[in-house]
Amino acid sequence: MLAERLGRAWRVAATGLCFACFGIGGLALRLIAFPLLRITVWPQARRTAAARSLIGAAMRAFIWLMSTLGVLRYEVLGAEKLQRSGLLILANHPSLIDVVFLIALVRRADCIVKAPLQRNAFTRGPVRMAGFICNDSGVGLIDAAIASLRAGNNLIIFPEGTRTPRSGVLRLQRGAANIAVRGGIDITPVSIRCRPATLTKGERWFQVPARRAQFDIVVGDDIAIAPFRHDPAGDALAARRLTDHLTDTFALELARADAGT
Repeated sequence: MLAERLGRAWRVAATGLCFACFGIGGLALRLIAFPLLRITVWPQARRTAAARSLIGAAMRAFIWLMSTLGVLRYEVLGAEKLQRSGLLILANHPSLIDVVFLIALVRRADCIVKAPLQRNAFTRGPVRMAGFICNDSGVGLIDAAIASLRAGNNLIIFPEGTRTPRSGVLRLQRGAANIAVRGGIDITPVSIRCRPATLTKGERWFQVPARRAQFDIVVGDDIAIAPFRHDPAGDALAARRLTDHLTDTFALELARADAGT
């Protein structure tokens, strides 16, 4: 029992240290690295690519730090499927750091981010410099997403729109399906399982679980979009059908993972 309490106390301290480093790293990118990129790298497209590479390296360093300090363990299956370009990557969202894992794994990663991240002192520099798509761009969001994919970027989207509630019930929004249907772009599904749950919606960083969290990340086979595109009722119904299919796909994969525990 004493060993468990000491282990938990260590993970609270280590988690705090990791997030402090994350914040400091974000400021360093904004105040040092990105100003240097503006001066030394031209044109804009090369600068954006360089910024995304720096962010990917920073995310890999953050995951390494959390793993080394004993905050979490992780395993990735099918990572080679992410070593392509123009991927529409959809993932479930059980934890705050899911996006960190995916940006660490994916080259030329683009994201759809919430508007507050463009105003946060620690994140607005990376978000703006990397040219990530803001979710308040209205009707232009789908066009911007398709254009990014056409340019060879890999677009990461969490179709739930927020972290999965502790109940585990998935409620996918249709935005990602609309992008896939309108763009005619196949989907690369990624299921993320975290046991025990940590950094969930409404949970503070210091509310660490009783034991070290294990993240299992499984990259599935591509989901062909062609069967959903030719619905005579139009794109809206096609996106609804695709969203239902995605919900079932993620639920089935997570159930399989739980059954194998």
